[in-house]
Amino acid sequence: MKLLTGVFAGVALCQLAAAAEVTVQNDSLTNFGTAVIVAGFIPGEKGASWLTSPCEGNIVAVQILWLSSPGGAPDVLGDSIDIYRAGTYPNPGALAQEIVAPLLTEGVINEYRYLDDDSTVPLIVPVAANETFVVAYQFSETAVAGGPSLVRDTNGITAGRNAIYANLGGSNFAWFSSEGLGVTGDWVIRAVIDCPTGGTQADVDSAISTTPDLYVPGAAISHEITVGNSGPGNASSVIVVDTFPASYTGVTWSCAASGGATCTSGGSGNLAQVVSLPNGGAVTYTVNATVGAGTSGVISNTVTAVVNAPASDPDTSNNSATADTAPLSDRIFADDFDL
Repeated sequence: MKLLTGVFAGVALCQLAAAAEVTVQNDSLTNFGTAVIVAGFIPGEKGASWLTSPCEGNIVAVQILWLSSPGGAPDVLGDSIDIYRAGTYPNPGALAQEIVAPLLTEGVINEYRYLDDDSTVPLIVPVAANETFVVAYQFSETAVAGGPSLVRDTNGITAGRNAIYANLGGSNFAWFSSEGLGVTGDWVIRAVIDCPTGGTQADVDSAISTTPDLYVPGAAISHEITVGNSGPGNASSVIVVDTFPASYTGVTWSCAASGGATCTSGGSGNLAQVVSLPNGGAVTYTVNATVGAGTSGVISNTVTAVVNAPASDPDTSNNSATADTAPLSDRIFADDFDL
């Protein structure tokens, strides 16, 4: 299997869902964002997303973004879309449901809610809260350079959440991690979960620490930011915002998720990220920057987590956390150390 990529910008994502439905995804693609076409698939190969349900409910739809460059490719009849129970990554578990011969239209998010062409047998796969499952698209024909084919996003790949069923020689197919085969973004393969109406309560809190305790102008500074959910419910959409001090330069950050949470793996500049926090889940950001030369006084940095529907936060007093960092010169003079 050989992977070839081509950039396609200006994707319009059309998603219609009832208030009780939650779209779960690893990718960060938004309206008119940039996606990368991944070619090189041959018949029988699959691209798969490992997804986590925010609630006890039912999978009622799956979504696949299908693109070509420069566009205008004819519709493709795929082999199947398979929904698996989680196994041991990158190998899925038992097959829970299969959509046979899905028709894919280029240039849009294709959504599938039925198992048959007459739209009479609905897709319904029960899932538990925090359960991980796998949605895989199987190719019926070779995806040539320029597509049409599956696509990935462009801001890094989430470890352990993207897989490829590939034939790397001979007639043997096997599952591999996407990153192990050179894919550097998350598949735009999603699922829609029908969660109980009325939402749920999720107590989300933020914490922040600083290294070193006192800063030196022109030197490095770092923060560890943790946003967690102590429940009792899941928070499938939490916006983490940190507008860093103007005195910081060269800001970069990375994110690690635990307890079934998901987040974007890394980036630069201010934080404005949507994360998913199941009950007991957390995301931890490591922020690195340089304090600008000539900086003086206390530097204040605040992170805030905003919980979106369908969840609500019963205690918003702990959603923000602030780190105040004084200059090292304050410690010297406070201890009466006279130079």
